[in-house]
Formats: sequence, structure tokens, C-alpha cells
Amino acid sequence: MKPSFNLSLYLVLDPDLCGGEEGIVATALAAVAGGVTIVQLRAPKWKKRQWVSAAFALKAALDPLNIPLIINDHIDVALLADAAGVHVGQQDIAPEMARQLIGPNKILGLSTSNAGQMAAVPLDIVDYIGVGPVFATGTKLDASPVIGLEEFANLMQAKTIPAVAIGGIGLGRVAALRAAGADGVAVVSAVCGQADPQQAAQALRLEVADV
Repeated sequence: MKPSFNLSLYLVLDPDLCGGEEGIVATALAAVAGGVTIVQLRAPKWKKRQWVSAAFALKAALDPLNIPLIINDHIDVALLADAAGVHVGQQDIAPEMARQLIGPNKILGLSTSNAGQMAAVPLDIVDYIGVGPVFATGTKLDASPVIGLEEFANLMQAKTIPAVAIGGIGLGRVAALRAAGADGVAVVSAVCGQADPQQAAQALRLEVADV
């Protein structure tokens, strides 16, 4: 059976900001203690062995807390570690193929950045979409052009499955995104690399709860 998931505060781990494998596990645990509801491993500079090692460590840390672990792009790593799901981008393997590989019982997310991409989402295959970047971001060098809050709100009017906002999101921006229709917000540097990741997550969680 597919695991349940809550997109409201979605942490995307950045190993460079977190201090490597040991740091990302510590950051993830602290962030979950602060209210993060789902965690993604994204490490574009890593070799595959590092991916596998970190995925197993995160899975062991997060499973007892009932927090789903999502692996960005690397389906083989997700299957090896028995992660809860996979997230793919527009330039990654097609969602139909990803679903064929991961089977029916894992979560599948897909990145989108415009109305055309959203309209093309296979709704019977994808479980949620990431929409953005809403604001300028320095943590994803190949990000699509910034769409802005107004366009994000327009896209939310057309969504037919859960959507999480991503891109440049930090304190002071969560409430507006939720009010615009986001089911959740994905954060990177707002938690990763912060002096106290738990406190950073708690502050974001309060903004989520205020909506």
C-alpha cells in the first residue's frame, strides 16, 4: 500500500549546506523535530555510492518517525533503500516510466514550472507536483525561470492534484503561498545550514499553521 504523506513542510536536503552525509541525517532529524513532514534527498554532485549510503542512513532515521523519504531522480537508489518514493524533473525519466519501475505502492512527485507542464501531468500516475521556482533560488543551478507569487497563484487555480511550492522559500513567504493554494512548501536553505535546524523548522511550521 502506498504510504500516506503530508506536504505541508517539505525539506529538500542539500549535502553542501548540511555538511555531508552525517550532517544531512542530523539536519533531517532536527528538522522533523521542528515540524518537517516529508524529506527529500537531493545531491546532484554526489557519486552513486554516497547516494546509497545516505539513503539507507536517512531511511533508518526517518522510518521510526513515520516521515516519508523521497529520493530525487535516482530510482535505483530509492528501490535499494526502500524509500517511500521518488521525485523526478522535466528532464529526468518520464513519470510513466518512473511509475513502471517503482510500482504502484510508492509516492511519485514531478516538478513543474508552467501551465503547459501542469496540464501534461499524468494524473493517474503522479501523486503530487512541485511548482516553481516561485522566487529566486541559489540552491538549484539548473532551475527554471522564476514564476513569482502572482503566476504561482494562477497555476494553483488549475491544479488537480496536491502541489508543493518550491524555490527561494523562507520565513515571511509561507503564509502567502499557502493562501495562494499551495498544499505545502518545500524549503532548502531555510533549514539546511542554519545554526539550529530544529528552531528554523519550528518557525516555518508556525507560519504553515497560521494559514
